[in-house]
Formats: sequence, structure tokens, C-alpha cells
Amino acid sequence: KGKRKAREGCSLPEPSWEERLANAVTPLWRLPYQEQLQVKYESQRKILQTLASRLEELGIDAQKPGGLCCPLQPVVPSPIINGYRNKSTFSVNRGPDGNPKTVGLYVGTGKARNIVCVKANHLENMPPKHKQVAQCYEEFICRSPLDSCILFHTGGHWRELVVRTSSRGHTMAIITFHPQELGQEALATQKALLKEFFTCGPGAVCALTSLYFQESTMTRCSHEQSPYQLLQGEPHIFEELCGLKFRISPDAFFQVNTAGAEVLYQAVGKLCQTTGDTVLLDICCGTGTIGLSLAHQVSKVIGVEVVEKAIEDAKWNAAFNGISNCEFHSGKAEAVLPQLLASWEDARPLVAVVNPSRAGLHYRVVRAIRNCRSIRRLLYISCKPEGEAMRNFLELCCPPDPRKKLTGEPFAPVLAIPFDLFPHTVHCELVLLFTR
Repeated sequence: KGKRKAREGCSLPEPSWEERLANAVTPLWRLPYQEQLQVKYESQRKILQTLASRLEELGIDAQKPGGLCCPLQPVVPSPIINGYRNKSTFSVNRGPDGNPKTVGLYVGTGKARNIVCVKANHLENMPPKHKQVAQCYEEFICRSPLDSCILFHTGGHWRELVVRTSSRGHTMAIITFHPQELGQEALATQKALLKEFFTCGPGAVCALTSLYFQESTMTRCSHEQSPYQLLQGEPHIFEELCGLKFRISPDAFFQVNTAGAEVLYQAVGKLCQTTGDTVLLDICCGTGTIGLSLAHQVSKVIGVEVVEKAIEDAKWNAAFNGISNCEFHSGKAEAVLPQLLASWEDARPLVAVVNPSRAGLHYRVVRAIRNCRSIRRLLYISCKPEGEAMRNFLELCCPPDPRKKLTGEPFAPVLAIPFDLFPHTVHCELVLLFTR
């Protein structure tokens, strides 16, 4: 209300829907890039101050100059500032004009019941190819007699679109469809129409490398729950990173800013301070990008990842690039890691790199790391350090607690380096180095 009154008092025009979307998704888009980096530096500084205070509450003397828990380096800029995203997820919902088949991103909240789907043609972090595929998908579903699925219980079928691209010019489109009560024959018809549109129809301009279709009755669905069905093209797209070639499956994790990830991984390689006999533990390894990019400087890489298809990709990536000193384990880190480390008797130095999702690491993973004496150096890469990762930082650094089976010597944060993998947004990737 206050904002509205201020606008009325100053006679400011209401922002357009495009501006509202840009403000929601890329809130720093109006700032010159150097100012964006300064904003991010300040936010990371506050996070490290918070961590220092929380550690003090645990009786740990963690206050360093500036009230930080460890030195903070300047934000490392992204080599590419505009159109850097290699993956975008588009929703299907009612647009500002009332069109229920608008393909775009959400503005508004469910709580306020003012959600609108706005086309993303103007967003600066998204490449033109993603916008082109979204526009073609909208054209296809607008022609379709089937409704979009806005609320599961009210029916409708057409749902999300995910677009993945690579610097090699590859494009993968993944379309999610709610089958409702449709039979196999009706589903086959829709898949055939979709394939025809993107191969012979107006969608052919997208020149898709891969077209996938997933029938899903859930908001998010893994390949194991409902397989991705390849309608057209190649099963994978390929990317080059740190001089290596990587295969990417529909649901495999890959950093959304490839050029930025290259800078990040090169820095991680230096921070690990590995020697020829070091074993690198790559936790939440995705398609193996970090471990494989560092394999040449260690004796062995052990990767752990929950997404089965990503582990298949990681193994393929290792074989294709002629890397033979890597092993990859599929499963939840909290199930795999304690087994791996409980009986660890290898005399070689062990360095761990963790790159979890926003949900952070499971407590059993932290406990396994803490209780493995061989791990003296740990790199934690977080895209949301103020969230669940903060809990992990405290678990890594708190005094031993036999009641929680946390018997290992605590770690201490010694250096923090933010990397701007997400220009125009408030987010960046924070690398925190812990030692003991």
C-alpha cells in the first residue's frame, strides 16, 4: 500500500508486466555490472558475519577482522554477463491478457492469488534460443485442442517446458504433460503431433538436437518415477568444459553458467592444494564435472550422486575423455558416504569437495566427513549459503558431541571466495574453504 501511495503521489506509472518479471527474476538488471558485484560482496560479507556470530554462540572464537569468520575475497566476475544461462524452465499458465496457454515465468504469489505467467523475451540472463523454443511451444499448445494444466485437479494437460543448450550449439527441449484420463492411443497422437511440429512444422526453426516428453502427475518427477521419452533426435547434448567433453542427460545437474563454472572449477583446483597422491572426494558430483576436471592432478577421484542418469553420464564422460582414475557411486550421499568412509584406511591424503543443492547436506553426510580423520581439507560450494548450508557450516565447526555421534575434530573456515555465476540476480556461488 505504501508503495502504491508513493506512486500515486509522484504520478509514477505502474511498471509493465515485463518490468515486473525482470524485477522478480533479475532484480539487479538496472545496475552496471561492477555495482552488481559490490551488492553481492556486501551480501556475502553479512553471511560470513552471521556465521561468525553463530560460531561464537557455540563457544568458538571465530571473529576475524570486520566481524567475519574468515577472510572474504572480492566476487569473481562472470566471463559472460548476458544470455549466460544454459538451462531455463518455463511454466504454462494464464498470462496478463488472460491467455491460459501463456508460456513464461511467474510474477506474483500463490498466497496473494495474483500469479500471472509473463513471457520472458526480455530477460537479460536468458539466451535467444531459450526464448525461441518457448515461443514455439506456446504456438503449438495454442493450436492444440487440449487445455493447459493450470491446477491438477481441474484437468488440462500441457505443462512445463525445460530448455537446455550448450556452447556447441546443441538444444534439448523437455515437455511435461499431465495425462489425466487419456489412453495410450490419445497420448501417442499428442506425441506424434509434437514431434511433427518441431521437425516439419513452425517449431523446426528451433533446430532441436533432442526433444523429450514426460508424462507426470506430480509437480516434479524424476526419470525413475516417470521416464523421459525421447521423441526426436539424440538422447544427450554435449558441452565442453576445462578442455573436456561432457554428456548431459535431461535431468542431470550442470552449472547453468558454463563459462562461469570453468572459472569456478579452476579456482577449486588451486584451493584443494592436491598432490600426486591425493584422493579427491566429489560429493553431489552431478555429471562429474568437478572431479573429472581435477582428475589430472590427483591419484584418484571418488564421486557420489543421487541422480542415476547423472552417474551414467559421469562414467561415460570419464571413459570418453580417457580418464581412468575415477569411480562414481549412485545413491543418496547419506547412504553411500558413511559406508565409503567408515572403513577408510587409505594412507593417501583425502580432500573433499561438496556441491549440494539448496537443501544442503544431510546430517549423516556431515557426520561421516567429520568422523573421517583423513579429511583435513574441505571445500563447500553453495548457491545459497544463508539457507540450509548455514546449518551444515555449524555442524562442521561445532565441538564434538558424542550424543549426536559427532566425534571427529571440528573444521574451521579459513577462506571465502564468491563467484558470480548468476549476473543480474542477487545470487552467487560461495566457496568456503574449511581445514582442521
